[in-house]
Amino acid sequence: MIVAARNEADRVGETIAALRGAFPAATIWVADDASSDGTAELALAAGAQVVSRGRPHGKGANVGAAAEAALSVEPAAALFLLCDGDLGASAARLAPLVEAVERGECDLAVAAFSRRVGGGFGLALGFAHWAIRSLCGADTRAPISGQRALRAETLRATLPFAVGFGMEIGMTVDAVRAGYRLGEYELDLEHRPSGRSLSGFRHRGAQMWDFARVYAARR
Repeated sequence: MIVAARNEADRVGETIAALRGAFPAATIWVADDASSDGTAELALAAGAQVVSRGRPHGKGANVGAAAEAALSVEPAAALFLLCDGDLGASAARLAPLVEAVERGECDLAVAAFSRRVGGGFGLALGFAHWAIRSLCGADTRAPISGQRALRAETLRATLPFAVGFGMEIGMTVDAVRAGYRLGEYELDLEHRPSGRSLSGFRHRGAQMWDFARVYAARR
């Protein structure tokens, strides 16, 4: 499994512990995007393998690097789980995604949060939904959710990931275009809300820029 993290020192340890409890046999990789708060060190202390670089490369590039590393070290691994480092204890509730792929219900299982916490006015989310439907016809409920389970074959087919925060949009579009089946599952998950603060709006602005880049690249 691959955990995306950037400056998640206050939550990454709890997230890894929750994943370890839910998936005791799994190897946990943390894609650390040049965190400055000790995230990488805490992840290592929690027993995770860490892929980190000296400067930020954005979510898509960093998670992609961790995925490539995991695939090279674990070529026999049948299934991968991707998630965000700020889930904390709720990461233990991701098992239904893995089970859905194992049962053959879908090839790419995506978590939809059952409760919305924080967020802005829905513009970035709405654009992501429209972009995916326009590019591949999929009508998604959770277009930018980072909580995803998929087989190694599907993971390889969606690499390299799209730039930055556009990773999930590109991943969904590439998977559907390649003939893989998408499934979405409502789960009771928690994450750090960005809120309607200046930093929150700055974050969503960066998201929108990356979303637009991914849409333009896949038209």
